[in-house]
Amino acid sequence: MTTAAGFPTDRLFLIAGPCVLEDEALNLRVAEHLATLAPLVPGGIIFKASFDKANRSNPGAARGPGIEEGLAKLARVREVTGLPILTDVHLPEQCAAVGAVVDVLQIPAFLCRQTDLLVAAGATGRPVNIKKGQWMHPEGMKGAVNKVAGARPAASEPTASGVASPIADIATTERGSFFGYGDLVVDMRSFSRMRAATGTPVIFDGTHSVQQPGKGEGGASGGLREFIPALTLAAIAAGADGLFLETHPDPDHAPSDGPNMLPLGTLEALIRRAVAVWEARR
Repeated sequence: MTTAAGFPTDRLFLIAGPCVLEDEALNLRVAEHLATLAPLVPGGIIFKASFDKANRSNPGAARGPGIEEGLAKLARVREVTGLPILTDVHLPEQCAAVGAVVDVLQIPAFLCRQTDLLVAAGATGRPVNIKKGQWMHPEGMKGAVNKVAGARPAASEPTASGVASPIADIATTERGSFFGYGDLVVDMRSFSRMRAATGTPVIFDGTHSVQQPGKGEGGASGGLREFIPALTLAAIAAGADGLFLETHPDPDHAPSDGPNMLPLGTLEALIRRAVAVWEARR
């Protein structure tokens, strides 16, 4: 299982959960279901949810409970389920408080070049997942990784290529590239290229890769969730080390990113198919 020690480099792992924290009943419903599925995933499951969705299309869009209440909710999920916890940070001053509670910090794609944020996340000593900006080429993520690695309490030289250890404390995530206005495409070469450039395990975000920014109701983000399974399986075949899948019992009524979230009831079947592809690839 993935723990505070880092990300497995030799076993498929999964980051999953709702886009944003909701009430305790919903949070635990999702997390407890994920805990039952964790034994199916060779590298385990990390629960993810955001305490604040700072990057919203509209000023009145749902953002989440905020940092204080959100961290308490995340701690409760770990207490009940035993799953390691991931959440994203948007400001350097959030990192220390978040790192004191969660197992993994995540840098959102739009912030992947923000030096102060990357350095603050690295300084916590926690594992960090950095999402690749939708405008960046895979090799461009090397700088982001080096910023985090260089800020570690016991900093060491970041590797230029390959992953020598079975556990890594920095991961990068492919979540699609802009394709004109309001759409994304996934370059399946990105997994091997980004791993070679950064020396990190590379995760595929199967949910945000089908997002359609600005094409939803009222200018919110839309999405084509029907393409999540095919892209997920293709990404594993192409070399992805881990998966990121947002999931919800009722995506159509979720407060955030519903059109590109996977229905919770369909997750087990996709996990089983994904693991089968990963095992065939080994």
